[in-house]
Amino acid sequence: MRTVKLTKLVEDMNLRIATPDVDMTNIKLNVPDINRPALQLTGYYDHFASERVEVIGYVEYTYLMHMSREEKIEAYEKLMSYKIPCVIFTTQMQPDEDMLRLANEYKVPTLCTDRATSEFTAEIIRWLTLELAPCISIHGVLVDVYGEGVLIMGESGIGKSEAALELIRRGHRLVSDDVVEIRKVSDVALIGSAPDITRHFIELRGIGIIDVKTLYGVEHVKDSQQIDLVIKLEEWDKDKEYDRLGLEEEYTEFLGNKVVCHSLPIRPGRNLAVIVETAAVNHRQKKMGYNAAQELYKRVQENLAKKRGE
Repeated sequence: MRTVKLTKLVEDMNLRIATPDVDMTNIKLNVPDINRPALQLTGYYDHFASERVEVIGYVEYTYLMHMSREEKIEAYEKLMSYKIPCVIFTTQMQPDEDMLRLANEYKVPTLCTDRATSEFTAEIIRWLTLELAPCISIHGVLVDVYGEGVLIMGESGIGKSEAALELIRRGHRLVSDDVVEIRKVSDVALIGSAPDITRHFIELRGIGIIDVKTLYGVEHVKDSQQIDLVIKLEEWDKDKEYDRLGLEEEYTEFLGNKVVCHSLPIRPGRNLAVIVETAAVNHRQKKMGYNAAQELYKRVQENLAKKRGE
């Protein structure tokens, strides 16, 4: 089971710490969802998801304000006793003294944000989903080409990094070179990113390591990108038949998700960057409902039917 440290959530979401004396360095989150404890504050704890981040929004806060102090203390204490990972107050609301006292007593980190509840909950769920998504690492290069995430794969030394460098020079953006971390954020979406240690770097044989961000500027790099297309580079084999029309899509699979895949034979004189660009644009066009191969096939069939009728 994947986990993420609460301290990372605090840092990435820019949360204020209302209980600085509570040690949260060892607290880890493992559920990509949150809970708004409205029912729990009324005393209903059946099916309580205590392992989730607890978010107190405007509705929960105003309900608490209508309770007597004794009722609030009882509600706070019962909530804290379930060993919840943390409590977050949204919309510029602040926990009262009784809440902070009990949070320190039960060692429950209490955090605050000025953001509206609906906006914040959507963002924190997105963040948790990405951080806790199933993840694998594969050998390849991921580039953002015209908004399409193109994962270039192939044997070591076949020219993946050189193709990526040429694409960067043509205005596209590097996500990761050599190692790509792929996360499954849904049944249809895979997000690729670079390991922290190699982010923005490319290895070119004979030259060494180059820093794309420093050399070409921040507009030529990107931290993460959805993977839309896979291009597998392979040595040209004159005895192998390659798809010349593209009427039927081929797929490769990562973490149970299928991604469109093209096998691209490499031989001297082929401009890989231009071919990758064309593949990305063609894939985008197919998603918009137009398939050039099918259009050609349709024209050929119509021409044959016309000749038969003559």
